[in-house]
Amino acid sequence: VISSAYRLAAEIVERDYPVDDWNIYFFHFSDGDNWGEIDTEECLNLLEDKLIPAGNLFCYGQVESPYGSGQFIRDLHDYFEGEEKVILSEISGKEGIYQSIKEFLGKGR
Repeated sequence: VISSAYRLAAEIVERDYPVDDWNIYFFHFSDGDNWGEIDTEECLNLLEDKLIPAGNLFCYGQVESPYGSGQFIRDLHDYFEGEEKVILSEISGKEGIYQSIKEFLGKGR
């Protein structure tokens, strides 16, 4: 259930890190599986309403998995297409993790 982590991140930022005083970068790495469409919808709402407005960037890296659907990156892409503060990266293996981080940080925000 991804939304519980997003909800906690939003609470921590709101409580401890005033957006006017901090540069906030969110990083999420996953295999792309979530606990159903209802939770994915909750994630998209939390991102749109809380995390993206509070942060400089939201970076999502999805590690290729032979076991799951990997749907979450597609959901993010469809929902946030064109949003400059959302960076998505597909990671095919261990070596791809470093390249993914370079993609995230290379945006210069």
